Amino acid sequence: MKNLFLFLLVFGLFSCNNHPNKMAVLQSRIDSLETKLSEVYKPGFGEMMNSIQSHHLKLWYAGKNKNWKLAEFEIKELNEVVENIEKFQGKRKETELISMMNPALDSLKMAINKKDDDLFVNSYTGLTNSCNSCHKLTDFEFNIVKLPEGEPPFPNQNFKPIK
Repeated sequence: MKNLFLFLLVFGLFSCNNHPNKMAVLQSRIDSLETKLSEVYKPGFGEMMNSIQSHHLKLWYAGKNKNWKLAEFEIKELNEVVENIEKFQGKRKETELISMMNPALDSLKMAINKKDDDLFVNSYTGLTNSCNSCHKLTDFEFNIVKLPEGEPPFPNQNFKPIK
């Protein structure tokens, strides 16, 4: 039994030494994966800002039509885009300031939960103002966000609640 153990130990040690290129092979695989990762699509900051603008707009029409379920959905979507900006564009100055939206988003959540029209309009205005403040601080003051006017620009979506 002792001889068998010794044989297996010696065999194991020799088999470990049979792959002198193992580190090189592993490094090559790591390099290949790093190259592939560098080529993976990641959404640009502008694309995510367009998404915020779309959800901001839809949120307005949902709230104005008292479709609180849709408004709640749009708030969640806005938060998801903010999280993605922090995740994929974390090194940008704009990302450092995006948390300016949080108090207004929290206030909007409260307005939606309470189904309070006046609080909704005030909170939405606060969100819009925080967007503009961030734009000013990041030298994008030419990009002015305002309260939506007129008919919804999404003619293929009904913003009224289901009865």
